[in-house]
Amino acid sequence: MNHLALVCRDFQETIDFYTITLGLKLIKNIDLPSGGKHFFIDIGNNNTLAFFWSTKAPESVPGISSVRPEAFLTGDIITAHGSMNHVAFHVPLEKLEEYKEKLVSKGVQTTPVLHHTDVPMSSFYFFDPNGILLEFAANLQSLDTLPAELKEKEAIFLK
Repeated sequence: MNHLALVCRDFQETIDFYTITLGLKLIKNIDLPSGGKHFFIDIGNNNTLAFFWSTKAPESVPGISSVRPEAFLTGDIITAHGSMNHVAFHVPLEKLEEYKEKLVSKGVQTTPVLHHTDVPMSSFYFFDPNGILLEFAANLQSLDTLPAELKEKEAIFLK
């Protein structure tokens, strides 16, 4: 993936969350002709989260365009077709609890660490200030021990 483009409701609050709370780096900030902003947050491995901000953007509709805030603790994180459900960031397994504790100490509400039975992964979820559901996910198996179809491969487009 090169970047995922999202829409934020508050330009500065979003930058502060991703740079101060999560410790990521703002790498590009573009003023749009319409008066809005388009900015990029480095998430590592040559990937970015891109955000658009405009005073003309409509509000999100939790339960349709995004996960309902009260539902993330129950795991009922269903969203509409064509919507984005959540963004998962890979983190080292040995850092998962530490990252959760750091977020909680910064006032971010998280789920408990979940040990998924359907995939070899542990993770926890939390919201950014825009209501975008985020996940810190750690693989429980080395990529070397995963089945070949789950190992990282170069994407092949338009064969």
